[in-house]
Amino acid sequence: MNVSAPTGSDDDAYWQRPDAEPEPSGAGRPAPAPDPAPTYQGPPRTPPPSPHWQPPLVQQPPPPRAMPAQDMDALDEAEGSARTVTYGIGLVVGAIALILMCLLCARVIF
Repeated sequence: MNVSAPTGSDDDAYWQRPDAEPEPSGAGRPAPAPDPAPTYQGPPRTPPPSPHWQPPLVQQPPPPRAMPAQDMDALDEAEGSARTVTYGIGLVVGAIALILMCLLCARVIF
């Protein structure tokens, strides 16, 4: 496809449309008749539901129960006891680990 103007001609005649428009269906021929095809009528209608039909009934759950009140003093006392037990176990385990390391190091040194 040549998109540049031909050499030797500097006018715009190259870019102009041709004067004679060709006939769309050819010279002297009649236009063909459209095919008698059936048109789309849409989807078939659905039968109406039974008059006794009802949507499913969803039972409402009962409201939530009230939570018991918290005893903050008892919670603080339980947390303090748990902390004391945790620190005590940690001290015992740390002491055992220190004794074992001393024994192992003494065996390596002596």
